[in-house]
Amino acid sequence: MSRILARDLEVVLDGRTVLAGVGLVVSRGDWLAVIGANGAGKSTLLKALAGVLPCSGEVLVDDVPVRRLKPRERARLIAYAPQSPALPADMTVFDYALLGRTPYIPYLGREGRADREVTASVLERLDLEPFASRRLGRLSGGERQRVVLARALVQQAPVLLLDEPTTALDLGHQQQVLELVDRLRLADGLTVVTTLHDLSVAGQYADTMTLVSRGRVAASGAPADVLTEKLIDEHFGARVRIETGPGGRPGVHLERPDDTEPPASGP
Repeated sequence: MSRILARDLEVVLDGRTVLAGVGLVVSRGDWLAVIGANGAGKSTLLKALAGVLPCSGEVLVDDVPVRRLKPRERARLIAYAPQSPALPADMTVFDYALLGRTPYIPYLGREGRADREVTASVLERLDLEPFASRRLGRLSGGERQRVVLARALVQQAPVLLLDEPTTALDLGHQQQVLELVDRLRLADGLTVVTTLHDLSVAGQYADTMTLVSRGRVAASGAPADVLTEKLIDEHFGARVRIETGPGGRPGVHLERPDDTEPPASGP
């Protein structure tokens, strides 16, 4: 298990400050969900944590500064799955997922039997085994999303960063993917950070949550402390009702105006 600590992260892109003064802590084996409105800086934060985007401040994994690691060393420690990666249309599903083993393969070397077995196992877990020989260009959006996750899981890194892992997935595969991530987290001691649009889903799976607004941390803590009607109204502009479900986890429900309210009077 690995602990993540970020301090005073700042990202400036094209002269615009996208993140400023962001800090967070993810305990070993925990699942942190990063939430926020579109454009709040969630994806940028994940890229900064992954070490793939220049930033000021500090990111430590088990007290090791991420920026000082060589790319292969970093890839053995952190697996990052972006939301919309470039997928070579002519590459097969198996070969793309197998790229996750690159940090373990010697330079100018080839993958071994163990690398192929790890890849096959992950594809089976994600219900992708029937697609192993299919070209990426022939996949649906949901299938491509699962393949991106597969490549990250094949890395077998102790830290897993997933940017909107359920985008383009139908309801059944959303649950399948999140349950798989949760099982792997518990079985293998993974530390997980995800961005998620669905606040109810985030509240059901995450141990802790961080609400990002305009590039800063607006709230952080247990899901019940972050998913409040006041914070959601303030930072998402949405009227919601929060209900506590099994295990004390919050559920978020949109509130519709009362149909019995009289229509607004004319001028």
